[in-house]
Amino acid sequence: MKIEKLNLDGKKTSIEVLDKIFSAKVNHKLVSNVLYKTNANYKGRHAKTKQQNEVSGPTSKIYAQKGTGNARHASKKAPIFVGGGVAHGPKGELSYKIRKLNKSEKKQSIASLISEKIKSKNLLIFNDFGNEIKKTKEMSLILKKFEIFNSLIILDKLSKSKIEKSIRNIPNIKVTDINHFSAFDIVKFKKIVFTESSVKELEKRYS
Repeated sequence: MKIEKLNLDGKKTSIEVLDKIFSAKVNHKLVSNVLYKTNANYKGRHAKTKQQNEVSGPTSKIYAQKGTGNARHASKKAPIFVGGGVAHGPKGELSYKIRKLNKSEKKQSIASLISEKIKSKNLLIFNDFGNEIKKTKEMSLILKKFEIFNSLIILDKLSKSKIEKSIRNIPNIKVTDINHFSAFDIVKFKKIVFTESSVKELEKRYS
């Protein structure tokens, strides 16, 4: 299929892209599953409590088993005592299951979301950035001209080096490359912006 390509002057041409990525069937169930796994894996799992065998202190019985009239107890490290172990508390990062995503799930979810962005007219493709843009003010004018707000900008290596410094302080914009974005990033931002070379890199990676 062919889709529209822009240069910084606003001139429109077209670019041939793969149907299997840019015109794929949108699989909402798969996307939802991938987002759930991705979001779950992002979360830090640092909370940890000490179990009875991890609390420091003597293990001796605090008083005789019989004859005191009190309840039977072992050491002060038991969960029933203040300062003792915690019976069923969080056990730290290693105890949580990492939800695995296979390659086909990742590829299909990305293709579904990109196709959905095209249908909603929230995907733009630009020519590669040939000249370096040094000023944030200059970059802001370009973004304003093409209404690129709340956007994920996926660049090829050369274009990224040309504009990264001028765009990194602009809010609600994320600049990345083909190797460092996920389905979660696409959903998070309203628009996606590619360059011509980054589209070709995407096709090689996901075809």
